[in-house]
Amino acid sequence: MSAWTAQVGDVARKDVATVFPNQTVKEAADLMYRTGTGSVVVITPERTVIGIFTERDLTRVVAEGLPHETQVGSVMTRNPVTVKSTESLSKAIELMAEKKVRHLPVVDSEGRLVGIITSRDVVDLTERYLASAGYITE
Repeated sequence: MSAWTAQVGDVARKDVATVFPNQTVKEAADLMYRTGTGSVVVITPERTVIGIFTERDLTRVVAEGLPHETQVGSVMTRNPVTVKSTESLSKAIELMAEKKVRHLPVVDSEGRLVGIITSRDVVDLTERYLASAGYITE
């Protein structure tokens, strides 16, 4: 099996930064800072993905002068692009390029969050694949 036909669920990061829609922008920004990630996935208590809050959303909040106490649910990107964990990595990359997203939540068949794949992850996976195939040497 090549890296590109691997299932997304097998290569996605499982340690996803998440918030609930009633949490504040400040809490989301603090979590993004602490975890070194460019996004948090907004979920329900059942882990259903309802939104994503990215660095771009945060920039918009700051530029518009909204208070730190603003609820994430009111400024998140609603109904974000997601990929099923059973899809191939190549399908996920295609989706990211087509929809112009850098953070792609991975969901199970019920729409519950099980992981995330980012453009940085794709670059890292590509680099590892090329190195293992002997195309890149240290």
